[in-house]
Amino acid sequence: MARRGVVATSQPLASAAGLRVLMEGGNAVDAAVTAAAVLSVVEPSMNGLGGDLFAIVYDPASRSLRGLNASGRSARAASADDLRARGCDRVPEHGALSVSVPGVVDGWAQLLARGGTIPFSRALAPAIEYARHGFPVAEIVGAEWQKAEAFLAADPHAAKTFLPAGRAPRPGEIFANPRLAASLEQLALDGPVAFYRGALAQTIVADLQQRGSLLDARDFAETHADWVEPLRTTYRGYEVCEMPPNTQGLTALEMLNILEGDDVRTLGHNSAACLHLLIEAKRIAFADRDAYIADPAFVPPSVIETLLSKSYAAARRREIDPRRAARSYAPAALPDRSGAPGGPTVEGRDRGDTVYLTVADGQGHVVSLIQSIFNSFGAGIVAGDTGIVLHNRGSLFSLQPGHPCEIGPHKRPMHTIIPAMVLRDGRPWLSFGVMGGDLQPQGHVQVLANLIDFGMNVQEAGEAARARSLAAGVALESGIPSDVRAALAAMGHTLVESPGGFGGYQGILIDPETGVLMGGSDPRKDGAAMGW
Repeated sequence: MARRGVVATSQPLASAAGLRVLMEGGNAVDAAVTAAAVLSVVEPSMNGLGGDLFAIVYDPASRSLRGLNASGRSARAASADDLRARGCDRVPEHGALSVSVPGVVDGWAQLLARGGTIPFSRALAPAIEYARHGFPVAEIVGAEWQKAEAFLAADPHAAKTFLPAGRAPRPGEIFANPRLAASLEQLALDGPVAFYRGALAQTIVADLQQRGSLLDARDFAETHADWVEPLRTTYRGYEVCEMPPNTQGLTALEMLNILEGDDVRTLGHNSAACLHLLIEAKRIAFADRDAYIADPAFVPPSVIETLLSKSYAAARRREIDPRRAARSYAPAALPDRSGAPGGPTVEGRDRGDTVYLTVADGQGHVVSLIQSIFNSFGAGIVAGDTGIVLHNRGSLFSLQPGHPCEIGPHKRPMHTIIPAMVLRDGRPWLSFGVMGGDLQPQGHVQVLANLIDFGMNVQEAGEAARARSLAAGVALESGIPSDVRAALAAMGHTLVESPGGFGGYQGILIDPETGVLMGGSDPRKDGAAMGW
């Protein structure tokens, strides 16, 4: 708890770097970009300059909320027919064909330009220090790194960068990335132009094209982040704000709308009845997600309006049998829909390798930010001698003819990463996120229910045991007792293990009476909430 500022991230070094910016007079936007840059160095399996970013920012001067979509696009030469001709029945999960243009760097620059007070070079300084001189590898990061050894060894640049002495660094060992430090120093000197039009762009494009990618210099030069209006719904009087497509933020809001029609508190926290309702609401919302979420240009406003409406949620709620799991749920049959039911799905495909952070300052600025390279070490490619891991977000395009997310030229793929913010009386009450691929909307809903329905504090809400509904069945954390498991199985749910775990939460709750900032950080990650 603090009054002048709080930073919550998945790595203490990043939290400390952001807090220092606040203590030196910077605002929450400055601190968020600084912390994000440090995370790109100290948590390389999950994020970096080669990934994408989304943020929701509250500005106290204008009392306005805005979202930033800093996700990149496919090549202008991209074609579903081309991939089918190459023998692909889906976009490759890794390698050059899974890479879309990274948007993180432009996202950092746009945040600072619109809401920050410090120069790009100052925001990158701590990240450069850790990349150049090294940092101790944290436990969870180290375990993830070791699992990826064979994957990294398959790419010479990745092996040279991330497997010193032929192996992953162990927890507590010092790791430096001087190639990444040089890339960050170029950015500090020249700004984002270095990444999208300058020497870094030339190196990345040349490397990708040698591997068969269709991305070219024009694709990088034309990259830009977009400021957008967040989507909103109400949940028991709270205004919940999520990012619009191409993210799955709409999915979390649809789940909340479905749950709102039941007295979740009376059902009991993590009871079989409560979890059953959550799981079935998720399955309905995910059927819609897989049918409709895509590049915003391919999602008609009428589709968003329908899926976000309370009347639609009430109709879908009536499909849920409180005593039995349904075999399946169909997506909404909407007149504006193109393509056939179904589409790209991340369930069973990704581990949700993402970082989330949030910052609030004493002046009222609040930032909810998430960035990711998707799979562990992304596409498995380090571009030349840049030290930069490239993401594999392009793998979430579809090859289904006519689907809104079918791969095409200069198009954004569906995205799993979603920052969130909750307002009370028009002002921020909670800024939070839960990393973890398909878990993210499920995690958002569970955290909000913990806070709003069950009265937990900002730390308890993120620590409480979670359920994760997957395509193969339902995974439950060990904190959910055996009688609940048995009851869910009797309802027809198949219980499985979760290969991607149960995510990682960070949150800041702002007391509406005192203005006190209360930070929470998930013990499932290496992170910490810090304040002053």
